[in-house]
Amino acid sequence: MQLLEISGQREKQAAARAVLENLTEWFGIPEAREEYIRDSAGQICIAAWDQERTVGFICLKETGKATLEIAVMGVLKEFHRQGIGRGLFQRAREIATEKGYSFLQVKTVQMGKYESYDKTNRFYLSLGFQEFEVFPTLWDEHNPCQVYIISLK
Repeated sequence: MQLLEISGQREKQAAARAVLENLTEWFGIPEAREEYIRDSAGQICIAAWDQERTVGFICLKETGKATLEIAVMGVLKEFHRQGIGRGLFQRAREIATEKGYSFLQVKTVQMGKYESYDKTNRFYLSLGFQEFEVFPTLWDEHNPCQVYIISLK
């Protein structure tokens, strides 16, 4: 498995598309999925490759002078629980630190709403993220937004 930072806009979007279109359990709203793919072109992106195939990726966007956000991340289901997500996060953390950022944040649906997102929450907690704030209606009342943060220092 190779973890590579992607520089080209088209390559970033292709990596995002290859993964997100196969993760409809989390990215099932076509308009939202296309927005993630479109936005990835201008973000820091790292992809996991297995024999010329994208199996996972992570994109980071700046949300403040000291903070990057995990804008979108995904690993193909058949590659879950193999350390790929953790590897992508570790590489993203290294890049964020090299660029002088102090924090990483991520948003997801609050724990306790949906089992699929509970797994996502547990993943971020296992990486060392801490609960920062909940926005009950940022997305809508059925999907309260949990913000997690981790210090890079």
